[in-house]
Amino acid sequence: GRPALAADLENGESVFLGNCAACHSGGNNSVVAEKTLKKAAIEQYLTGGYNAAAIKTQVTNGKGSMPAFGDKLGPDDIDDVAAYVLDQSTKW
Repeated sequence: GRPALAADLENGESVFLGNCAACHSGGNNSVVAEKTLKKAAIEQYLTGGYNAAAIKTQVTNGKGSMPAFGDKLGPDDIDDVAAYVLDQSTKW
C-alpha cells in the first residue's frame, strides 16, 4: 500500500460514485438512515472508530446491510475511497 497521504482523492471520488453512491449519495445512507458517512455518525457507529483503517475494513469486509467490496475493488481503490470518505465526512 501507499502512505495515507498519497491517497488519490480524485480516484476515491470516482470509486465512491461508481460503487457507494447508490446507498451513500451525499454522505447519507438510504438503507439505515442514521448510519451516514458524516463524521459524528462514523464516530458513533463504525467499528474501529473515525479513521481510514476502520473505513477500509468496512469497505473490504462489509457489515450488516453493507456488502463486502474486497473482491470487487483493489487495495489502492479501497485506500482511495476510504481517504475520500474521511475527507468528505466533515463536508457532507
